[in-house]
Amino acid sequence: MKSLDSQLTELAETVERFRALLPAVESAGVAIRDALRAGNKLLTAGNGGSCADALHLSEELVGRFDKERPSLPSICLSADPTLLTCIGNDYGYDQLFARQVQGLGKPGDVLVVFTTSGKSTNLVLALQAARLQKVTTISVLGKSGGKAKGLADHELIVPSNNTARIQELHTFVLHSWLSIIEAEYPGTK
Repeated sequence: MKSLDSQLTELAETVERFRALLPAVESAGVAIRDALRAGNKLLTAGNGGSCADALHLSEELVGRFDKERPSLPSICLSADPTLLTCIGNDYGYDQLFARQVQGLGKPGDVLVVFTTSGKSTNLVLALQAARLQKVTTISVLGKSGGKAKGLADHELIVPSNNTARIQELHTFVLHSWLSIIEAEYPGTK
């Protein structure tokens, strides 16, 4: 096991390398903000720990992040176990998210996928389905970007091979987007 000090040093080094991606983080956040402002919705998806990130982003939009404001339309495609088991049973695990994008995604909506490796076929197929539906796509990736690299309109690849460091920066990304979105509202804490 690495010492806590070495883990913190590794995180700090990853943050410094990530700093170059801040314009891309802002651009993707503005795309989400503008879609919501226009009356469209956000769809999010991920597997495992990345599912938690997808849920986190959606729940903060429907609920609240830092201040009072209207509820905003966001659906986490990883959230409904009955739907996931239905699609998984009838179409296979690879279709879990693409099938939902086909049914829920409309032009002007945004799909955000979180994956530390970019290898998840179900997320790759969701990105492809979104393109066909004219849904704006954002990939929040890590490592080399995997099979998902190059498939999204906006792409953020955390410069690390360590899953923990990637997930820590994914949380920073989603919190940054929430700050961009909530800056539009004059609400109070």
